[in-house]
Amino acid sequence: MKKLFAVFFSFFLLLVISFSLLVPPMAEAHCPLCVAGAGVGLTLSRWIGLDDSITGLWLAAFLGTMSFWIYSSFMRKIHKPGWIWLKPLIYILVFASSIWSFFRFNLVLRMGRMFGIDKLTFGIIAGGTIFYLVDEINNLIIRIKGKTLFPYQRIVLGLGSILLLSLLDYYLIGYYI
Repeated sequence: MKKLFAVFFSFFLLLVISFSLLVPPMAEAHCPLCVAGAGVGLTLSRWIGLDDSITGLWLAAFLGTMSFWIYSSFMRKIHKPGWIWLKPLIYILVFASSIWSFFRFNLVLRMGRMFGIDKLTFGIIAGGTIFYLVDEINNLIIRIKGKTLFPYQRIVLGLGSILLLSLLDYYLIGYYI
């Protein structure tokens, strides 16, 4: 009963925080389309029975977009432009707290391992790393060119990188692991 209450309370808290972030006063770098795309990919991967490592990749994209929203919200409220260290810190904290809660409430099914880590955790770490690097590359492109190269560039590159990583992961599972 305590476990059910803790999961319900965590979900409720996440819902309240997410709702407050879903109503931004202006456009953010990571729009609702990114979150919706990652959420759809995550739901589809569980629904059609994909491997936990691939599900972890899509969960990482979802957690990544949420952490970028939290960062944007903080930066808008505190007005400290020199605090570039806050973005990776929030990113790591969101991922660490999510992985911790999965293990704490036994939500990780230990059905298999990839490179010595359970598949869901491996997918979250790999997807989170790639998603963050793609976002930094996106920021660099926008800083150098002064604009995006094409409409919806962030969505295409962010979700495209997770899709390519999912295909690579599927190939690894099928042939090597």
